[in-house]
Amino acid sequence: MLTAMASDHGGFRLKEELVVFVRGLGHEVQDLGCLDEGSVDYPGLGQAVAEKVSTGQVEGGILICGTGIGMSIVANKFPGVRAALVNHVYTARLAKEHNNANVLVMGGRVVGPGLACEMVRAWLTAEFQGGRHLRRLQQIEAIERRNFKG
Repeated sequence: MLTAMASDHGGFRLKEELVVFVRGLGHEVQDLGCLDEGSVDYPGLGQAVAEKVSTGQVEGGILICGTGIGMSIVANKFPGVRAALVNHVYTARLAKEHNNANVLVMGGRVVGPGLACEMVRAWLTAEFQGGRHLRRLQQIEAIERRNFKG
């Protein structure tokens, strides 16, 4: 799986650890920044990942800011992006199984590296279950088509 990752300064350290972890699982990672712990604005970094997911340049994305809230708001502004803010392994797994989330978002000031790695592992290995979840996803896609007409 080709994954794009980005963080702001609040998620920089966690992103650095997750890049190594995801590559260790055999996945290709595009690290789109930030490059250090200097203060940066998260919207542009979230946009960089969300655009790649939205246009199909990557299969998935991982975004990290201080709480994860800002990055999830940004990412969900893009057609076809289903960004899920998660705080434990259960929600990370269900984000993929029930919602087919293609962007995983977390807070670098909320979760530690051990938990973050396990959440990423759960999300990467989970598979969308379809069934009743597909029907709901199709309803979300219909809303998206109405709202992203051009």
